[in-house]
Amino acid sequence: MITQKTQPTTADAPQPEEERAMTLIEHLVELRTRLVRAGIGVILGMIVGVVLVLPNGPVKLIDTIILTFAPINPSYAPIQAVNTTEQFSQYMMVALVIGVMLAMPVIVYQLLAFIIPGLTDKERRVLYMALPFVTIFFISGLIFGWFVTVPTAIRFLISFSGSELIQAQPTLSDFLSTITTLLLINGIVFELPVIIYVLAFLGVVTAAQLAQYRRFAIVAVVIIAAVITPTGDPLNLALLAVPMYLLYEVGVILARFVPKRD
Repeated sequence: MITQKTQPTTADAPQPEEERAMTLIEHLVELRTRLVRAGIGVILGMIVGVVLVLPNGPVKLIDTIILTFAPINPSYAPIQAVNTTEQFSQYMMVALVIGVMLAMPVIVYQLLAFIIPGLTDKERRVLYMALPFVTIFFISGLIFGWFVTVPTAIRFLISFSGSELIQAQPTLSDFLSTITTLLLINGIVFELPVIIYVLAFLGVVTAAQLAQYRRFAIVAVVIIAAVITPTGDPLNLALLAVPMYLLYEVGVILARFVPKRD
């Protein structure tokens, strides 16, 4: 009896190296597209920021920041500009930070859009529903930073010694950099409940696991707060670590309401 030798099918045959390389290239092209779109969102937000910080503009945001947080003394200006380009560069830096803040929903959307193709339609809907909460929590972090973290931190750092022989007159770059960094960190930290909910929905973590490793979470929160705190002093570390842990607990509560995946 003559047996015929069967030829391997296309599914059984190994894919050529070129096809695997093209798949990687397509992912890189997709990532580039998402980054470009996020960058466009930042640029558009920065244009709004430039209008807000213009010295002769309608808002004069830099003046508002100085009057709100700087130590005011009628004898001299509260802030000094040392370098020739310091004023222009710092105004543009604040405008860029405003651009990032305004573009945060776009940045998160593009990040999710890069991940979403591997998810089901139900998972996509849940992630899209989380986008408004990304904005809400981020704005809540900015508000908390403006009214709690920043004034407490600036007051503590500038009046630390209390000596009459020391004149508190920080440079413009140092002053604005500290404030914008604290605000941006607060906004990002307040995204923690949304991040935990998304991770729980994707099956990466569960509410039971989060509650079980609560002690390790406290240590991790303190370490992260110590790393990202721009000033490094204990007060600012506490102002960041305590809300971060409370947000972690909020994330644990939200994780309990995650619908079961198929």
